[in-house]
Amino acid sequence: MCETCGCDAAGAPRLTTLTAPDHALGHAPAHDHDPAHDHDRPHGRDHAHVVPLGHRVLAHNDDLAGRNRAWLAERGVLALNMMSSPGSGKTTLLERTVADLGPSRPVSVIEGDQETLLDARRLAAAGARTVQVNTGSGCHLDAAMVAEALTALEPPDGSTVFIENVGNLVCPALFDLGERARVVLMSVTEGADKPLKYPHMFRGADVLLLNKIDLLPHVDFDVDACRDAARRVRPGLCLLPVSATRGDGLDSWYDWLSDT
Repeated sequence: MCETCGCDAAGAPRLTTLTAPDHALGHAPAHDHDPAHDHDRPHGRDHAHVVPLGHRVLAHNDDLAGRNRAWLAERGVLALNMMSSPGSGKTTLLERTVADLGPSRPVSVIEGDQETLLDARRLAAAGARTVQVNTGSGCHLDAAMVAEALTALEPPDGSTVFIENVGNLVCPALFDLGERARVVLMSVTEGADKPLKYPHMFRGADVLLLNKIDLLPHVDFDVDACRDAARRVRPGLCLLPVSATRGDGLDSWYDWLSDT
């Protein structure tokens, strides 16, 4: 049982590597530092010390995240933590992003889900080398899981790694993975007040993508109210309206990636 959020994340995650067909990523140089080195998982439960252990779990995670961040920086790898509630369109956005950017820059994906290889197969078919992390009943990725996935992924120097976190607006916000930036998605099929209801997630965002804007004529969603709610939580937060299926606004998303 995870002492921080209460999820049952006992045991190591299951990793599966999927290689994109005819991918041109090549192989990264051999690791002179293994980001997964000495990564134990503090998931035992002691009911008498729940709060201190929760702090200890996060402190341990932050230490491992720092190692991941240093490892990525040494190789010039841009790692982005992609977070949202289930169904907001992370995988569809990444499919489109991989297909559009793949010819110009190496892109790979760490795919987090509780079960199945469904999303990893979609992203591999789009052209990305992909490592699937199945967390079982765990509700988030942590820095140790990402470290192991990076070892399996072997991202080339100067490449981009998208970390698609488990769909959840609560627990993933607590865990630093070593990413350079956090990307939060929400869709127009959700409530415009969601940033106020889940402030920790949106307070940590570096950019907010408002997806499925092609559905605006068919749903009751106030874009201005959403922007106002997001900026009440995080002043100045950049909101980019996009449609991952139709392609609206994706140039702004790609510009943001280039500047990050």
